[in-house]
Amino acid sequence: MATEPSPQFLNSIRLKYVKLGYQYLVNHILTFLLIPIIITILVELAHVGPDEIISLFRFLNELDLIYIISSMLLVIIGATFYLMCKPRPVFLVDYACFRPLPNFRVPFSTFVEHSRLVPQFDEKTVRFQIRILERSGLGEETCLPPANHYIPPTCSMAAAREEAELVIFSAIDELLNKTGMKPKNIDMLIVNCSLFSPTPSLSAMVINKYKLRSNVMSFNLSGMGCSAGLISIDLARNLLQSHGNSYALVVSTEIITPNYYLGKERSMILPNCLFRMGAAAILLSNCRREGSRAKYRLSHVVRTHKGADDAAYNCVFQEQDSEGNCGIKLSKDLMAIAGEALKSNITTMGPLVLPSCEQLLFLFSLIARKVFKSKRKPYIPDFKSAFEHFCIHAGGRAVIDELQNNLQLSDEHVEASRMTLHRFGNTSSSSLWYELNYIEAKGRMKKGNRVWMIGFGSGFKCNSAVWKCLRTVKTPVDGPWSSSIHRYPVEIPDVVKLL
Repeated sequence: MATEPSPQFLNSIRLKYVKLGYQYLVNHILTFLLIPIIITILVELAHVGPDEIISLFRFLNELDLIYIISSMLLVIIGATFYLMCKPRPVFLVDYACFRPLPNFRVPFSTFVEHSRLVPQFDEKTVRFQIRILERSGLGEETCLPPANHYIPPTCSMAAAREEAELVIFSAIDELLNKTGMKPKNIDMLIVNCSLFSPTPSLSAMVINKYKLRSNVMSFNLSGMGCSAGLISIDLARNLLQSHGNSYALVVSTEIITPNYYLGKERSMILPNCLFRMGAAAILLSNCRREGSRAKYRLSHVVRTHKGADDAAYNCVFQEQDSEGNCGIKLSKDLMAIAGEALKSNITTMGPLVLPSCEQLLFLFSLIARKVFKSKRKPYIPDFKSAFEHFCIHAGGRAVIDELQNNLQLSDEHVEASRMTLHRFGNTSSSSLWYELNYIEAKGRMKKGNRVWMIGFGSGFKCNSAVWKCLRTVKTPVDGPWSSSIHRYPVEIPDVVKLL
């Protein structure tokens, strides 16, 4: 005998349809308001007789020719002014990510064995690194540069330059091959790398390698952390607004070689366990002819900087420990500070992307708490109604967990971030592009889909960008996921026992 649905289930179904009806009503409120007005106008026109129509034509014929010409000129001038002030579209033509070779792979057993053999580490320090790895969310295929495979790691300038040339040139070569772009046609070059800033700069290294034009606009961003990739995108957008028919090449990377910490300070050991090699090259353009082949169009960039607060400024800090070893110190308050930065960022982003129904619910919640002193929890807007895909910086399992909880996202929404962390580790500013490539490799990117990229960085910064897909993206046959996408997603346990 069939069982009747429980009252709770029926109530949840009713609430679901009530919410859907509310969303449809608010999002189409203008349509509902215009319909009766249009009907009224049509009814009135239906009652207009031949005499009224003849009178109207006589009135138009009696108008002064100069008045008509002046009116047309005003319309033309207004339309021209609007087109001149309208922002130029910024297209993402294509992008490419560095794909490390298998011999760069660092399984857990190799990482632990090397840590034991490094003379600067004692057993207590090694065990601490093992505990981090067990809970990190990383897999067995993450990669470190050749210099980090030596015992102890070779942190020389020459080795760091070799890594930079490997990851940056590989990504750019693949991008140029995919797009057919000639280096001499690149008008702007932006390279971001937080911790490795040699002289000549990395941007100069790219100019020398590809023989870019002498008048190329070149920028090299350093010290801006894992969110620098979106800062580079914002810089490129601003440049493209000022220079028409141009192409901008953006390169995002972090060089691991010179930043291996050889001390015993626990707050500075974490980067050793999480950061891995990676890079991404992105081609942007404001040429309207690129709209037909471009993958995405940039809709919004929102940047939030909490550096005025001392705790936020110091929560990710490069310094020397008591023994003189240089490293990155991470504060215990990092996740709380990241949460506050995210709140500030989405407060600005929300009105730009959320449908009217969500904005009204948020406004009512705010009025209830501020004016009527309601003790209800603040309403968290449903960003799932504004975006189909989320690329959250794969800084670590805790970062992804925090954003999933704060934004009330499903496991599928954060799948790209978790799988990127598992397969490639924390590749810093380039991680967002590995995540986007994961979505494409799964065949999930459809025309009209919206993508929200969220990055965090030292300072402390939270930056986000919104992209709109211009065409259904075919599943790529190459790229960083080509050899492993068939194995993903994988189940990631809370703890992987290594001892």
